[in-house]
Amino acid sequence: MFEGLSEKLTGIFDALTKRGVLSDEDVNNALREVRRALLEADVALDVVRSFTDKVRDRAVGANVVKSVTPGQMVIKIVNDVLIDTLGTQADPIDLNAAAPVGIMMVGLQGAGKTTTAAKIAKRLRDREKRKVLMASLDVKRPAAQEQLAVLGRQVGIDTLPIVAGQTPVQIARRAEEAARLQGFDVIILDTAGRTHIDGPLMAEMAEIKAISNPHEILLVADSLTGQDAVNLAKNFNERVGITGIVLTRVDGDGRGGAALSMRAVTGKPIKLIGTGEKVDDLDEFHPQRIANRILGMGDIVSLVEKAAQNIDAEKAQRIAEKMRKGKFDLEDLSEQLAQVEKIGGLGGIMGMMPGMAKIKDQIAAANLDDRVIKRQRAIISSMTRDERRNPDVLKASRKKRIAAGSGTRVEDVNRLLKQHRQMADMMKAMGGAKRGPLGKMAQMFGMGGGMGAGMPSPEEMAEMQKQMGGQMPNMPKLPDAPPAGAFGPKPGMPGLPGLGSKGPGLPGLGGFNPFGKKK
Repeated sequence: MFEGLSEKLTGIFDALTKRGVLSDEDVNNALREVRRALLEADVALDVVRSFTDKVRDRAVGANVVKSVTPGQMVIKIVNDVLIDTLGTQADPIDLNAAAPVGIMMVGLQGAGKTTTAAKIAKRLRDREKRKVLMASLDVKRPAAQEQLAVLGRQVGIDTLPIVAGQTPVQIARRAEEAARLQGFDVIILDTAGRTHIDGPLMAEMAEIKAISNPHEILLVADSLTGQDAVNLAKNFNERVGITGIVLTRVDGDGRGGAALSMRAVTGKPIKLIGTGEKVDDLDEFHPQRIANRILGMGDIVSLVEKAAQNIDAEKAQRIAEKMRKGKFDLEDLSEQLAQVEKIGGLGGIMGMMPGMAKIKDQIAAANLDDRVIKRQRAIISSMTRDERRNPDVLKASRKKRIAAGSGTRVEDVNRLLKQHRQMADMMKAMGGAKRGPLGKMAQMFGMGGGMGAGMPSPEEMAEMQKQMGGQMPNMPKLPDAPPAGAFGPKPGMPGLPGLGSKGPGLPGLGGFNPFGKKK
């Protein structure tokens, strides 16, 4: 969602960092471009004015102009103001109340309230170990109550039985009673929406609020609606009163202005963001991490956390031992590719890596596509167990059979085998990397002792983020038109494997080289 804004801001700051000394005019020109970038990203005008005024107050003066690295000082100031605008600290759902804790979901029709309710319920059960009851109060939209019941069965969450003819207020009363009698910790009330804000909708929300007295009132807003989402948040906050915001479709191609504006306009925190359609695609909103991603610094900490949540520790430990010994077969490769899909696919991982905005065109030219992973797993699945464990037996006739079975070409099979050989050789060397960010990343992805004992501490993760903030570890600062091979590993530098045309793959990503040529 923030790609367009990130690209524009990165270009502005690249021009600043190339200057040895900044004048007040340089700073003013840069702020003018920042203002334009924010307006193009659909940020509310009042928020843009406040943002640029705060930056100007901090940036214009001797402290910046005479700084050793004035361009980077301006970037730091913009980053600080961006964090202030987004909310300074993460503010997750508050469950500190007497059970059952009420969570009321409000918003317009089509914003994703029902799906988000199921995502939150599953998140609270899995991470907070809470017993959750969901109840649909939407009697207007056809099959809305049945939809929540189906989602409840899919994620294993209890839903309130449907009784035809009841009003939303009656359903809220019945849900409250059922949750109290049956010992539920949390009750989620999925209210009705409209295609637009109207008097009857607000009156209904106010009545439900008075009856159920929810501890949290979460506004679910579609991030693709831009300024309309800001007006929506303002109206709901003034007429119903909200405690937080959940942004959906953050993985879409929206311009990011809603996220920057809603917090500033309402004063209410963005608590969660929906990053996809799957029930697990819901993340906490961390202002500092989002600010880093907008400014092209990546989000290594979130990548570490996502890996910790999705990668099987025992499998990682077992594969780690084989990697250190150079025994890395195609079954292990398939498992590593599956782990890539679990933590968001190549697109999700690349979006969290520092410096990606600067090589956006190169990534696009490389035809980076998560379907390549599925194709490579299909090739491995077309092999026999002996072939997966001993790739050396794969001769021409077997490769033709595997290509036919997987719907690919012999060239694809050869490319996969070559990458596997490179990965196996490199893993043995990587197993000994114990220090620095790369060593920690090796541990994180199961190459240095497994996900359990090898996980970096929060302080180490923060240090990794700091060390890797400006650019990729193995990547020099790039000119405007990078020469051929600029992304490959350099002699004498270990680099981050897989980011060069000859690199064997991102750590733990099974040798997949996203920059390899595709025919």
